[in-house]
Amino acid sequence: MKILIASLGTAVFLLIVVASWWVAVNWLPVNVVFYSALYSVAAALVLYGAVLWLTPWMNRLNSFEKLQQFITCLLLGYILAISIPTVIDRSLSFYILEKLQQRGGGIQLSKFEQIFTGEYMREHRLVDIRLTEQSESGTIRIEGDCVRLTEKGRQLASFSRYFRQHWLPKERLLRGEYTDALIDPFKRSDQAPNYLCH
Repeated sequence: MKILIASLGTAVFLLIVVASWWVAVNWLPVNVVFYSALYSVAAALVLYGAVLWLTPWMNRLNSFEKLQQFITCLLLGYILAISIPTVIDRSLSFYILEKLQQRGGGIQLSKFEQIFTGEYMREHRLVDIRLTEQSESGTIRIEGDCVRLTEKGRQLASFSRYFRQHWLPKERLLRGEYTDALIDPFKRSDQAPNYLCH
């Protein structure tokens, strides 16, 4: 009986999360999709907490079981926030599938670089989205025509470079060839770019 109650409770939580996300995307301003998804989960958890502790049908669960149920829903909500709206919003893989569908199901392989630089960047306003996300996250600040790292941004960039070089695959399959090219992508960067801030 307790398993059935917990399962029904989880279903109720999922309904509340979906309703909360529906309200957020249709009637509220969204600065960053991931953060908005997390806020929707937080709102759903508050409502679900009331259901969990204040409704008679949940009283068959003891306090510890209610806490476990709440933590399970917290983790489930976090997984959903990352796995659905955030991934679909940011995913190049989904873009490829959608672009193939838009173009009748097939695109010449030699044209994909042109599609990414000419269509993907423009259609998804990638520069605007990423600069907005980083600014809202406190990792960059925009001063006139210059984008600068904050201290938080420096720390995250250092961690990211370390992780990339030491904890990403050294033999990664890229179009039929195993390579370590992505553990140091800056090896292919221009040595004297003309876009630095002075």
